[in-house]
Amino acid sequence: MFNSLSDRLTATFANLKGKGRLTESDINATIRDIRMALLDADVALPVVKQFTRGVRERALGAEVSQALNPGQQVVKIVNEELVAILGGQTRSIQYAKTGPTVIMLAGLQGSGKTTFAGKLARRLRDEGHFPVLVAADLQRPNAVRQLEVVGERAGVPVFAPERGNEGGHDAVSETGEGTRSHGDPVWVAQAGVAQAKVRQYDVVIVDTAGRLAVDENLMQQAADIREAIQPNEVLFVIDAMIGQAAIETAIAFQDGVDFTGVVLSKLDGDARGGAALSVASVTGRPIMFASTGEGVKDIEVFHPDRMASRILDMGDVLTLIEQAERAFDKRQAAEMARKFMDEEDFTFDDFLQQMSAIKKMGNIKGLLGMMPGMGQMRDQLNSLDEREFDRVEAIVRSMTPFERTHPKQINGSRRARIARGSGVSVSEVNQLLQRFGEAQKMMRQLKRGGGMPGMPGMGAMPGGGGGKKAKSQPKKKGKSGNPAKRAQEEAAAAAKAEAARAAAMENAFGQMNDEPDYSNMKLPKGFEKFLGPGADKD
Repeated sequence: MFNSLSDRLTATFANLKGKGRLTESDINATIRDIRMALLDADVALPVVKQFTRGVRERALGAEVSQALNPGQQVVKIVNEELVAILGGQTRSIQYAKTGPTVIMLAGLQGSGKTTFAGKLARRLRDEGHFPVLVAADLQRPNAVRQLEVVGERAGVPVFAPERGNEGGHDAVSETGEGTRSHGDPVWVAQAGVAQAKVRQYDVVIVDTAGRLAVDENLMQQAADIREAIQPNEVLFVIDAMIGQAAIETAIAFQDGVDFTGVVLSKLDGDARGGAALSVASVTGRPIMFASTGEGVKDIEVFHPDRMASRILDMGDVLTLIEQAERAFDKRQAAEMARKFMDEEDFTFDDFLQQMSAIKKMGNIKGLLGMMPGMGQMRDQLNSLDEREFDRVEAIVRSMTPFERTHPKQINGSRRARIARGSGVSVSEVNQLLQRFGEAQKMMRQLKRGGGMPGMPGMGAMPGGGGGKKAKSQPKKKGKSGNPAKRAQEEAAAAAKAEAARAAAMENAFGQMNDEPDYSNMKLPKGFEKFLGPGADKD
């Protein structure tokens, strides 16, 4: 997403590096490049003017001229202005105090309303809610059936008392304009809300009909549904790939339906990003969600500050951390920590668990793209074959339970059988076993205090062994001749060693006993929640 814009801005800022002082001509040239980058990205002209005006005023002021690194200060200004035009702050769904929370979806046909309904329902279900989908699109061919399929994939029930248009074609109205509904969508929406109250669903997501273009019938129907169900949220779903047309459509729906938030669909295919950068500023409504793929879990809460960082190739580490938190099982992590502490070998079963957790996080390319500076490696990311992970998983699953826990026992005949079972060559099996053996060796070395192989300065872990080449070890005390005293000394030494070992593991896995002090650390906004209870203290 935003690939073209990100590349243009990164190239622009590269010209500012190493300059101890920026002249007015340098700033004007930078502003000109930024303006051209935004226009090429299909950003609305009023938004471009507003953005460049804000950047110019701040760049020509003392904020840059007195900075130790003017180039970085300009980048900081551009980042803050990007956050502003993207909405400024993150807004979440406003839930109803009593009764079910009603969410109405509106937008043109083909914008991705039905698919997003399933994604949103799945996300809310994972958060502990009990959502229900209401099929109020009775005009598009097989729209009700599509919502039922989406709901089945998301694991969410669908309320569909009317089957809608099952003829496979758009039936025009008597006037010959637009399409007509096969049933009463207003009644369906009302009945869906009433059904949710009876069945104790706490969230109702109403999927409404769209048109290929804005017309009076569309707006009137959407307005009637809104008036009938009084939704807590009206989300306008817009295709992020349609560019300037997104602005006109957004303004039309704002006047006709008065939506409360925006959803950007198909953002993974948007190479320019003009709609995303324009719609929030033009409508004054926040962007609340972004659809980033075809999977039922490919949905993100829209954070303006994080999106601005992505555009400027600064990465999005916070989103990466949040996805990891949702994907990794705490019990499995505790079991891995125990194995590491007890010096048990890392097995192929553990490997499968870790790979499964990574897959749950989402698209591998998307995850790597959230790392800072990865925009410079876009060609390598695009050439990454995610099927390679599937081939590795197939190799491991072709092993017997004994072979997964005893990889050293996999001889030539076993390797040939595993290769045939997984559809790969024997050499690929050999390479995997070799890499796995090196990983096991590295983990054992790390626990015993040898440090990370090939990384100077990484010494022994606290509490681990001292390693074979440990220097300046203190002279050991002799044992007491008194049996009772000697037994007491040995017990104290054993307790001390166990405590040191436990402390080492707690530090290694982020479970520190002492509450750290983060007051003097310059942390990104919102990062404190990932650092434990001590991070919230002033």
